[in-house]
Amino acid sequence: MDLSQIKPAKTVDARSMACPGPLLEAKKGIGGVAVGQVLEVQSGDKGSREDIPAWCGKTGHEYLGVVEHDGYDSLFVTRKK
Repeated sequence: MDLSQIKPAKTVDARSMACPGPLLEAKKGIGGVAVGQVLEVQSGDKGSREDIPAWCGKTGHEYLGVVEHDGYDSLFVTRKK
């Protein structure tokens, strides 16, 4: 899957936040997308690369992967419930 081609239903900008800010924003943001839709979490905190997939594993959402940009990452999650 080419993650750069994904059109998320919602984007959460947490680029200026330190851990655990991006994870907390993801938790709030997932409620704003319908089941089956994609949430993009933009994070400048490298810890999000571990935190977001772990959270998905605990909550049942699908972690699609990460796209690296200059200075931040875009992490993609599909809401499953």
